[in-house]
Amino acid sequence: MTTILPDAALDALLAQDVPYGDLTTDALGIAARPARMSFAARGAMVLAGTEEAARLVEKAGGRIRRVEPSGTAVEAGAVFLEADGPAGSLHRAWKVAQTLVEYASGIATRARRIVDAAPGVTVACTRKNFPGAKDLSVKAVQAGGAVMHRLGLSETLLVFPEHRAFLSEPVETWIAALRRKAPEKKIVVEVGSVEEAVAFATAGADVIQLEKLPPDAARAVIGATRHLTPPPVVAPAGGVTEANAAAYAAAGCRLLITSAPFFGQPADVKVVLGPA
Repeated sequence: MTTILPDAALDALLAQDVPYGDLTTDALGIAARPARMSFAARGAMVLAGTEEAARLVEKAGGRIRRVEPSGTAVEAGAVFLEADGPAGSLHRAWKVAQTLVEYASGIATRARRIVDAAPGVTVACTRKNFPGAKDLSVKAVQAGGAVMHRLGLSETLLVFPEHRAFLSEPVETWIAALRRKAPEKKIVVEVGSVEEAVAFATAGADVIQLEKLPPDAARAVIGATRHLTPPPVVAPAGGVTEANAAAYAAAGCRLLITSAPFFGQPADVKVVLGPA
């Protein structure tokens, strides 16, 4: 992963944590002393946000000696970032950089577990990231080997039951209208039953999103729509985790939609900061 958050976003993170200087470090008179800092994984994890952490250190006035890229799988005890510089600079960047890596790596690690549980299947994460943290969440998802299902409402057609509640015309009519208005887009329809899935697929939906339906239901939909030209993509959504990803893959699903990577414990990073 080479893309990093823009400097303006990193400046804002530092400003939130150190708005008027580091009172403790300055009051102790140690800000100018030479120091070094290292980040290490306390447990196995997939790294994410390390480039941002390194940039935070640099912006605070430190120097990066080594950093492993996002997407790297590391074992417990592995050192993945080393820096040196004035103690005041390292103290300013320390906690912001550590927390950023911990949250991002937690997402990346959970995403990688789902990807590993279903080899050959595309794992796509929803937009249910923590509000205000989309840029870092997207990067973490990608670091884990997954992709984004949709980045927002502006670029994809996804028809929910809450949309259909306002429609009175036959399904074939509004699907055809969508096709005319956005011919370059796939039409995705979320359904809550096998019967709905087959009906919307027959009417021309490109992707059938199964809301919290079990693997057996996914298998039934795939079997019932296989004859269509082309057959729809059948994508389970809601409740997809590393525990059931393999079962959905065995049912024939080639796309899994999940929010699970966004919810869970952050990764645990050990920081050592001391005299050079």
